[in-house]
Amino acid sequence: MKILRNVVGPYQENSYIVSCDGKELIIDPGQGCVDWVIKNVKKPLAILNTHGHSDHIWSNKILKDRLNIPIYCPKGDAFMLINDYDKEGYSLCKADYEVKEDEEIILSGIKIKFLSFPGHTPGTSMIKIGKALFSGDFIFKGSIGRTDFPFSSAKQMKNSINRFLKMKEELTIYPGHGPSTSVKNEQKTIASFLRFL
Repeated sequence: MKILRNVVGPYQENSYIVSCDGKELIIDPGQGCVDWVIKNVKKPLAILNTHGHSDHIWSNKILKDRLNIPIYCPKGDAFMLINDYDKEGYSLCKADYEVKEDEEIILSGIKIKFLSFPGHTPGTSMIKIGKALFSGDFIFKGSIGRTDFPFSSAKQMKNSINRFLKMKEELTIYPGHGPSTSVKNEQKTIASFLRFL
């Protein structure tokens, strides 16, 4: 498995391309990533969204139309793809598949698990592919996602943190912003955020 990252847009969002056996998955295509994606994919399978905030779905429609591939988005955030409630200016585009909580899907033999960690948004998920965990805005290196946005929930974030602390498998985390980290590293510090929620 090969992972490419491109930092794009005004919020320095991480867009990813995951290549497996000559086929690609596009994760959280942000603003300004289209040319980079087109250059680096040969057999794209799908667009995967960790959550519905504009900086993570900005290029959904353009890439869906140009590459003729489906969009997979957590069910709890699917409404954000068709409602630009913050007037950010992205093109609205309905998800082709609304992924249920903790659902596993298989695309062309590639196992993809959407692990539900709501709080930052109702549907926030970490996407597990092999030993890689794409965390969106749930967890960053040394930090967690904000809970003061519309549709955020501090209560849900607390529950998600407690669930994260129970994870046993050692995985590399690729967050929506900032550098990569690991489950083990973040479990050492994430509990300290509970007192702020």
